[in-house]
Amino acid sequence: MLPSRYFWELTQPEIAQQLRSHPLVIFPAGSIEQHGTHLPTGTDTFAAQFVSHEVAERMDGLVLPGTGLGVTPMHMPFEGTITLTPDTFMRVVTETCVSTAQHGAQKLMIVNWHEGNIPSLAIAAEDLHRTHGMSVVIVQACYVAAELYGEECNGLTHGGEIEALAVLATRPNLVHLDRVKQSSDPRLGHKMDKLRRTQAYQPVLTDIRSIAPTGWYGTPEGATIERGRVMVAQIADAIAAEATEIFGQLEHVQGGVGEVKHLRPAV
Repeated sequence: MLPSRYFWELTQPEIAQQLRSHPLVIFPAGSIEQHGTHLPTGTDTFAAQFVSHEVAERMDGLVLPGTGLGVTPMHMPFEGTITLTPDTFMRVVTETCVSTAQHGAQKLMIVNWHEGNIPSLAIAAEDLHRTHGMSVVIVQACYVAAELYGEECNGLTHGGEIEALAVLATRPNLVHLDRVKQSSDPRLGHKMDKLRRTQAYQPVLTDIRSIAPTGWYGTPEGATIERGRVMVAQIADAIAAEATEIFGQLEHVQGGVGEVKHLRPAV
């Protein structure tokens, strides 16, 4: 049994054996951005890593060292935010995962908790599959959380209860609910978040202040450590179950690595 699921905590022989026995790697994608007065700037990165680790336990995979940084120009008006350009972010994701493919990794799951990463991850995933032969599944873990806990936590809000729970699950010392103040009007926040999350229309917003003038909105006060641990476990359960089925379907229709069955139009 592996002493850890984190790639950077294992020795070379442990990694080599794991990739031979079960060649699944998981790339956690998050961001470093302001989350109000009560949550750390690494909230999205912590959430992605925590969920990835729990999924790795359930699916017998390895968690890769994600950059911790993401594509988040929307939050740059507030100190504490560091953003990469889409090109830089895609290159980091691609080159990290290609390195593992060269060592035998065949299946890749990208576990993302930051919405600003979504377009770049889609392009990187295409390249990792078509150029490098990996079987790739992207999981928007923040949306899985919203599906499971949105009703209970008043939606997926920036700096709200769902995100507070995600950090409380394993890094409770970084959450300061006693500092909660100046939450923006939730009516505006929900209206604008709903607008940008539709499938048919994708408006371009100037920055986070279009959603929340203070930089965050929500009601995190009721979050607890125990509820956070339960939430992360349930998210991981849901992802592991669905992703296992999806990888099985991909293997059935696409074959092994480098053996993609391209569909040809009928003549």
